Amino acid sequence: MASEINAIVFDMDGVLIDSHPVHRAAWREFLRSLSLDVDPQDLEFILEGGTRADILRHFLGELPEAELAEYGRRKDEIFRSLEDQIRPAPGVLAFLGELERAGMARAVATSASEIRTASTIERMGLGGYFDAVITAADVVAGKPNPMVYRLACKRMNVCTGSALAFDDAPAGVVAARAAGLRCIGVSSNGAARSLLDAGAECVIGGFTGFALDLVLAEKDRSSGVRRPPTLPGASANPLR
Repeated sequence: MASEINAIVFDMDGVLIDSHPVHRAAWREFLRSLSLDVDPQDLEFILEGGTRADILRHFLGELPEAELAEYGRRKDEIFRSLEDQIRPAPGVLAFLGELERAGMARAVATSASEIRTASTIERMGLGGYFDAVITAADVVAGKPNPMVYRLACKRMNVCTGSALAFDDAPAGVVAARAAGLRCIGVSSNGAARSLLDAGAECVIGGFTGFALDLVLAEKDRSSGVRRPPTLPGASANPLR
């Protein structure tokens, strides 16, 4: 019989914070500084959940580590110049407060750097809500490798089978499911199909009006099968 959900793990960008427009703008400006004018559709690669090094290699090819680090610093400088435009995702603070009142363990599992994650959580007023924060500095392989989600559960002292992830990228969904977590996709940009294909059991547009009792799935009384939550406006994979 499936375990009760007693821990929630959040990706950061696009889930806890509304940062995708700023990420697009920062990457576009950085690539243009290298005389690369990337097609908007190809730029969507930055939202698929890979690490910064993965993104740099995608657009620039294989590069020495020193060059990757230098380009990463340059891109981050551009991002920091724009980050005052970032806000918490609508509804997320209320949802985190509800989880806290319910005694639900909470963690962040992100591919972002340790410094940016810490400063973002503090600036967005999210500090104190999380029992564990796992960043790119804590793992040797980023999403879709499941390590970041496994470590988040380990730091919260919960088994992966009793944790639920919220992620907005296919690579993140794959990572969560490979780690043994259930996963709900978060999409405000029409990418529900790719999240479902990656293994999300359902997809929501955001946390506005989202309640804890919609997160916790109900057991089928006869079979013990745990059904996906019924969410307003959500898309769901059929049970298999």
